[in-house]
Amino acid sequence: MIIRDIGVRHARKALAAPLRQAYLRALTTQSTPTGVPDLTEPTLQSPNAKPQPPSIFTTNARGPGRRKKPVAPDTTVADYRMAQELKRKIGRVGSTVEKTYRPADVFLNPPGPKDVTLELLMASQAHMGHHASVWNPANARYIYGIRQGIHVISLEETAAHLRRAARVVEEVAYRGGLILFVGTRRGQTQIVTQAARLARACHLFTKWTPGSITNSEVILAGMPMQMLDEHDEPVQGFDRHLTERRPLVPDLVVCLNPMENYVMLHECSLVNVPTIGVIDTNAEPTWVTYAIPANDDSLRCLAVIGSVLGRAGEAGHKRRMDDAKKGVVEWKTPLDVVQFMATENLNRM
Repeated sequence: MIIRDIGVRHARKALAAPLRQAYLRALTTQSTPTGVPDLTEPTLQSPNAKPQPPSIFTTNARGPGRRKKPVAPDTTVADYRMAQELKRKIGRVGSTVEKTYRPADVFLNPPGPKDVTLELLMASQAHMGHHASVWNPANARYIYGIRQGIHVISLEETAAHLRRAARVVEEVAYRGGLILFVGTRRGQTQIVTQAARLARACHLFTKWTPGSITNSEVILAGMPMQMLDEHDEPVQGFDRHLTERRPLVPDLVVCLNPMENYVMLHECSLVNVPTIGVIDTNAEPTWVTYAIPANDDSLRCLAVIGSVLGRAGEAGHKRRMDDAKKGVVEWKTPLDVVQFMATENLNRM
C-alpha cells in the first residue's frame, strides 16, 4: 500500500526513480548518495524565501544582453598627419632602385647577338623543358638534367645555337635574301612583327596555307612584287617581268613553334629552303636546318630569341647598305632577271 500510494501521489516522477531509494529517503533522515536527482519530496524552504525555478530552466536561460562597447574616437585625421610627418622625416632613407624589369623592355630595347648571356636566357625561362615522359630522345644532347620530373635544357647549348642562328640570319640579310618569321601561337604576334621590322623581312602570325611554297604559282598568284636595286630603290621597266615570273620563295624561314607548322617545314625541305626553329624537349630537331634548343612555351624566351635574330638581320642589312655605298655588291642578279634584261636590250636594238 505504501508503494502504491506513492505511485498514485507522484505519478511518473515516482515511478521513474528507483523505488528502494525513494522508500529509504521517505523513512530515514540520512542522505544516500545516488546518481539520480531526488524528485519525490520537495525541498523545505523558509516561508519568506522566493520560489526558485527548476534547474532545467535556469541552465538554458539566457543571460542579460551584451553591453555595448564604448565608441572609440575617430583619429583618422591625426593618423594621416602623423604619417605625413613621418614620411617627411624618413622618406629619403634607404636604397634607390634604379632599374626594374618590365615585360615590354625586350621590345623597346631588343637585345642583340652580343647581349646573349646565360643570365638573360635563364631569366627568360629558356632552360625549362617538358616532362620527362614526353621527351624526344633525339634531344638528349641538348638536355642538362632532370629536376622534379622536368627536363632542364643546357643554356650553354642554347646560347651557342642561338649565336649560330643569328650569324645565319645576318649573312642572309647581307646578301639581300628574303627572310620569313613565323609564329602562329597566341601571344607571338608582337614578337614576329618586331623581328620582321628589325630585319626588314616578312612575318606570318596566322595559320600557314598549305602549298604556299610547293604550289606558289596557284596559291600566291597575283601577289604584288617590285624590283629593287642594291640601294633598295625601286627599279622601273620590269612590270611585264613581274607579272610573268613565279612568286617569290623565302630564302630563310624562322619558325618559333615548329610543332604546329610541320607542313610548312616539310615544304621548305622539299625546295631546299633553310629553316631555323625553336626546339623544345618534345620536338623533332631534324625538322629544321638550324635548331635552337629552348623553351617554346615561354613568350619571354621567344621574345628574346626573336629580338636577337631581328637584331642580326638589322646588322646584315646595315652592312649591305654600307657596302653598296662603296660600290661593293655581294649578291648576284637572278638568272631570270638577267635573261629578261637581255631580251629587252635585243628588242630595243
